[in-house]
Amino acid sequence: MKLLPVLAAVLATISLTPAAHAAGVDCSVTTLPVSAPGGAGTVSGQLCKPAGANPRSVQLLVHGGTYNRAYWDLPGVPESYSYQRNMAREGRATFAVDRLGAGASSRPPSLPLLISVEARSMHEVVQHLRAGRVGGTAYEKVVIVGHSVGSGIVAAEAATYHDVDGVVLSGMTHMPAVPVLALGAALGLQPVFLDDLLATLGSDPLYFTTRPGARAGLFYAMDDAEQLVVNADELTKDQVSVPGIGTVAVFGIVLPTTYGIDVPVLQAVGSGDVLFCGLLALRDCSSASSLRAQEAPYYRPEAQLQTYVLPGAGHSLALHRNAGAYRDATRAWLSSKLGM
Repeated sequence: MKLLPVLAAVLATISLTPAAHAAGVDCSVTTLPVSAPGGAGTVSGQLCKPAGANPRSVQLLVHGGTYNRAYWDLPGVPESYSYQRNMAREGRATFAVDRLGAGASSRPPSLPLLISVEARSMHEVVQHLRAGRVGGTAYEKVVIVGHSVGSGIVAAEAATYHDVDGVVLSGMTHMPAVPVLALGAALGLQPVFLDDLLATLGSDPLYFTTRPGARAGLFYAMDDAEQLVVNADELTKDQVSVPGIGTVAVFGIVLPTTYGIDVPVLQAVGSGDVLFCGLLALRDCSSASSLRAQEAPYYRPEAQLQTYVLPGAGHSLALHRNAGAYRDATRAWLSSKLGM
């Protein structure tokens, strides 16, 4: 199966005009100018909000490695899995971006696509949101939300630029399961030019993706997941810069970049996340309180760290059967900490 027809079908599904959307939700796609290696680039994103309403606050959603914005609004599965559409039905706006190198955004060479570059591009997106360049609303509050590698980028953005009102980190702790990550990388990843689905993206040797069939073991706890979702995830998978993911791992996750964040933080994981929880990760993710006790030293008091554990879920917690509980916990935190 080749990329172009699949990608065209995917974008047709997730980039609908407002009139074509289910009742109560408006989604539209915007392309924004950002800095990129070698000069100017663009970032594409999908804004979803309640139909006929213009909330003054927005969540900027940043996907993880080998994902694109479809993580937050996965086509081909029940709408109950869509973070964006669920938030819109509950009165909140979200803007899910394709990071540089993924989706419909610019695809610069992989080597210079480091965490500092990614954080700067997200900072620029925050400024676009506040200036009203996305959907015509100048957002008064912006909360930046990350997943996995995206969480490392989000942490660096918030700690460097101090331009957001809150931070949500998901699929991340400061003590990853290094042996599992190493084995997963060795057995579960391959260069994009060797992948049947993504080979048409080009021959840059340092862009990688997951091998066919690897996503279930890496990203899901199958007792809490549907094969339908894993299959849809496989069809929308994307590439990631190996040098970029390396700098994110070191400077965005392992080192205490989060200590520079001075706004409220919610940190959420799945209890069955083999990449960041359990014995090999040196993290007890059995409860929110145990997770907080281990993670609190990596944050300053201003972060008012709150933690959440989604029982039974794996790494991609937004795509598990009980993901609604994770979204509810996020909404409760937004309301209590930020009045959103």
